[in-house]
Amino acid sequence: MNISRRHFLRSSGTSVSLPFLPSLSGAKGKAILPNKKLIMMYIPNGILRRYFFPGEEQAILPGFVGGFNADKTKNKKRILNVPGIYPLEFTSSMRPLEKHKNDVTMVTGLDRTFKNGQDVHAQGASCYLTSVSPEQASVKGMRHPNGRSLDQVIGDKVGHTSAFNTLEIGCNGFTAGKEDIFFDNISWYGPGKIAPSIRNPRKLYDRLFMADSYRNHVQDVTDLILADTKSLSRKLGNEDRDTLDGFVTMIRDIELRIDKLEKIIKGTNLDQPKNEILPRGEYIRLQADLMLTAMQMGITNVSTFMIGPERWDASLMYEGVFPNPVQHHSMTHNQKKEEVAKELQKIDIFHLEQFAYVISRMKEMKEPDGTTLFDNSLVTYGAGLGDGATHQFFDLPMIVAGKGQGQIKQGRLIKCKSGTLNSNLWLTLANLMGLEIDSFSDSTGVISDLWT
Repeated sequence: MNISRRHFLRSSGTSVSLPFLPSLSGAKGKAILPNKKLIMMYIPNGILRRYFFPGEEQAILPGFVGGFNADKTKNKKRILNVPGIYPLEFTSSMRPLEKHKNDVTMVTGLDRTFKNGQDVHAQGASCYLTSVSPEQASVKGMRHPNGRSLDQVIGDKVGHTSAFNTLEIGCNGFTAGKEDIFFDNISWYGPGKIAPSIRNPRKLYDRLFMADSYRNHVQDVTDLILADTKSLSRKLGNEDRDTLDGFVTMIRDIELRIDKLEKIIKGTNLDQPKNEILPRGEYIRLQADLMLTAMQMGITNVSTFMIGPERWDASLMYEGVFPNPVQHHSMTHNQKKEEVAKELQKIDIFHLEQFAYVISRMKEMKEPDGTTLFDNSLVTYGAGLGDGATHQFFDLPMIVAGKGQGQIKQGRLIKCKSGTLNSNLWLTLANLMGLEIDSFSDSTGVISDLWT
């Protein structure tokens, strides 16, 4: 039986690909190398740096660097890196990643080009993946920071093999805007053309599993799969039956989780929606599972993922962490009080737990050649602000995970020379994803220490 690398179920405009089933392949010889994937995860409001960066937790720090005008004091109080490659130490905030210690690398010393006159939080998000310097923007006559973001540039290259060049996902559950779109998106098609993130799990589900996301389902995707798998079951070995059962269960589980979150929202006061009751962990993991399923099924190879919006002074429910909803942004500006700092650290740990979840799921998800999604992917986790108390645009937190098909070496702490532009990392990722380019925005070179 001849069958394509991915087996598709088609009906009523819906297209779903199944996981790799050796029983059906009849394939001989060398397996086709899976597509390489890129996920760029973003955390809002910076981090509590003294519990995040190795070597700072027990050290005497030079106070809070920068205040609200971090650019004016950057060079006076900055903790300078001693460049080099070091063993990766796990600080108290980094503990959720210890089980993945051989599969993650922290990169420090990265700066984001700063522009006066734009709100620091809006700039942190909207500049994160564009890295257009004020000088470049002036020459090109564009409004800073509206360049074409890295995910879109890479999607242009690798997106031709998937249904969507890129996928933009956000985890901001509020239906009413508290800030403008600059605070809530990191992806740009080009100057002045934002690529808005999909924040509603139902809309994301429809987007991924429907040819036309604005039509209602003609039939549940899972019903389509179940109907077709009856004819497949006779051809499957026991191991493949287990794989297929797991796949169907995963899709059905996603639907049930979407229904659960929708019921929570519908149970609130319709006049004054209290979306902050939405459990953050459940919501983030649901969005993540939708993203990873899309990658496993070949729907996209490139995705951005905002764990939360910048600033957005609204209470959110961090279940299992605080008994009541709290405001992340306001907490970042009270961290001089140690008791508040310890509470704030819980959110950093919570976010890293979601990142660890994504890594674990990727290690479980099989590709057509028997490797895992994690084996074939690069995943970044970072922010557009450094220490959240100061709005600093330098010393950005950055973690890189994934095996990148053997092209990247993990389990290390890479200290770049202080002041290295984050666009250098973006250029490195572009090269690792197969783009033959010498520069990206204001980059000055690649971070060669990441390569094997």
